[in-house]
Amino acid sequence: MKKVFITANLPGKSVDLLRRDFHVEVFPEERPMTRTELLKSANNAHAIITMLFDKVDRILIESCQKLCVISNCAVGTENIDIPYATEKRIFVTNTPGVLTETTADLAWALILSVSRRLVEGDSFLRDGKFIGWRPLLLLGVNVYGKTLGIYGMGRIGTAVARRAKGFDMQVIYHSRRRNKDGERKIRAKYVDFPNLLKESDFLVITAPLNDESRGRFGIEEFRKMKRTSVLVNVGRGQIIKEKELAFALKEGIIWGAGLDVYEREPHVEEGLLELKNIVLIPHLGSATQETRTRMADIAVENVILALSGNIPKNLVNPKVLGENKKS
Repeated sequence: MKKVFITANLPGKSVDLLRRDFHVEVFPEERPMTRTELLKSANNAHAIITMLFDKVDRILIESCQKLCVISNCAVGTENIDIPYATEKRIFVTNTPGVLTETTADLAWALILSVSRRLVEGDSFLRDGKFIGWRPLLLLGVNVYGKTLGIYGMGRIGTAVARRAKGFDMQVIYHSRRRNKDGERKIRAKYVDFPNLLKESDFLVITAPLNDESRGRFGIEEFRKMKRTSVLVNVGRGQIIKEKELAFALKEGIIWGAGLDVYEREPHVEEGLLELKNIVLIPHLGSATQETRTRMADIAVENVILALSGNIPKNLVNPKVLGENKKS
C-alpha cells in the first residue's frame, strides 16, 4: 500500500478519503516539524502533503526514493525545489484561487484595525483605562475617500481593490504586468512604483516573492510615502525589511502598518513588537474554516489523482509531463 505523509493536521474529512486506499501518516503535534523529524517521517512516502513552512529541498527529495507527488497546501511554492522535483519526475501541486477572497477580507481587516486603532482600543478598555469619551482619545485616520495602492495586482490584489468601491476610494496599483481587466472593471489606475509610494494613503502588498519584490520596501521607500500612510502586507514577509519598517514607524516616517507575514517567519523583528502603531497577526490570511477545509480538500485530491496514475489538477511544474512518470 502506498504511503502518504502529511506534515500537519488538516481540517475537514478529506484525509479520511486517503485512508481508504493508502497508508496515511500525519504529524500529530500543533507545531512545525523539525528538519530531522521531516526527513525521518517522509522516508518511503509516495506522496507528501506539505505546508508553506516545510522545506522540501534537494536533500529531502533525494531521501524519498518513492516520491511521486508533493502536494503543497498553500498557493506559494517557494518552499519547494521545483526544478529538482521536475528533474526527478515528481509532481508538484498547490491550492490556487481558493484563498483569494478570504485573504482580501483579512487585508481589509488590517486596514481598518490600523487606521482606527482597534487593537489599542481593545487593550485600553480591558486595562480599565476607559473613563469616558474624550475628543482626543485614540484618534485614527479616515479610510473613506482615500487612495488605495496595491503592490501586486494578481488575484488577491484585485480582490482587495474590488472591496475599495464601498469606501469610495481611488485605486492605483503597480505590478509586473498590467491588469487590463482590473483597470476596466474596478477603474484601477496603473502607476510606476515611485508614484505608488507617493500617492497611496493605504498601500497593500499582495505580491508573490521573486527577485524583484524581495526587500522591495525599506527605509528609502518609506521616506517616499506619506507620513499619514498605512502599509499592509498579506503577500510575503520577505518583501519588507522589518528592521527598517520598525525605524520608520517609531520615527513617524509613516503612520502605521499591519502585517500578517514576516521576513523571517515565525520570528518577528523585536523592534516591531514594541510599537503600538502596528497590528501583528500570525499568518491568518487563509484562516477561515471554509477556506482551510477547501485547501485541504484540494491538496488531498491532487494526491489521489497523482497516485492513481492521473495528472493532478493544480500542477505547478507542467514540464514534468514531458518525462516518464513513476508508476
